[in-house]
Amino acid sequence: MPELPEVETVKRTLNELVIGKTVKSVEVRWPNIIRRPEDINLFKSMIVGETLQGVKRRGKFLLLCFEELVLVSHLRMEGRYRVDPEGTPIDKHTHVIFHFTDETALRYRDVRKFGTMHLFKKGEEWDQPPLSKLGPEPLSSGLTAEYLATVCHSTQRSIKQVLLDQTVIVGLGNIYVDESLFKAGIHPLTTSRDLTKAKLEKLRIAIVETLGEAVRLGGSTIRTFVNSQGHMGLFQQQLDVYGRKGEPCVNCGTPIEKIKAAGRGTHYCPVCQPRGTGK
Repeated sequence: MPELPEVETVKRTLNELVIGKTVKSVEVRWPNIIRRPEDINLFKSMIVGETLQGVKRRGKFLLLCFEELVLVSHLRMEGRYRVDPEGTPIDKHTHVIFHFTDETALRYRDVRKFGTMHLFKKGEEWDQPPLSKLGPEPLSSGLTAEYLATVCHSTQRSIKQVLLDQTVIVGLGNIYVDESLFKAGIHPLTTSRDLTKAKLEKLRIAIVETLGEAVRLGGSTIRTFVNSQGHMGLFQQQLDVYGRKGEPCVNCGTPIEKIKAAGRGTHYCPVCQPRGTGK
């Protein structure tokens, strides 16, 4: 699933490609992707005539901002946007098409059909799902050691579970949680309330550094992620633990291990991230 760096990359790419384009018509080939409004014809009619003013990001969500409307889009597992000239062949996995007046089209492609779109009048998107209950952005001033301590010290959940919870911190998924915990020297099964404030500050720094570098490199090309121009991210070339089961740790040479944590395949170094690493 695309995480914060991948979605940030898509946002930046779309801002280069679609700003100022006006929607001529909308084609919905798989109605289940449209969650709000439930009436597909209303969804299409509301957008026609609107001009795209910008694309923003909140966690793993893209916000396509029109003059009067905001389209909140979640890519889920394999959703992808691209801009093509009209007349370009459309494959069977393209499910929503925004046709522009300049004879180009923004196409949403999703092999698994798990993506979602919610359309709001501008300003209403923040007070209703799916954006209303999201936690702070990890690259913002809202993520502090004090905030992490308040959240972590009130639960018995593992730190991996907490970091994957989008109501706690948005944008983090399996890849970047594993990488951040490795940089901070924290075992993924460590009980959150056992982590000291000093250790949580180290974790905060690890999260910021990991995500910042991933954004700079355009995300990680795991499985099928590419940006809206078809370019692959490069951060996967710098992964320290994720997907490296049995390979030597970059720090100590110990083979990387893989376990199940928070229901997800989890990679860690048993030496650099020993159990009982709360202090």
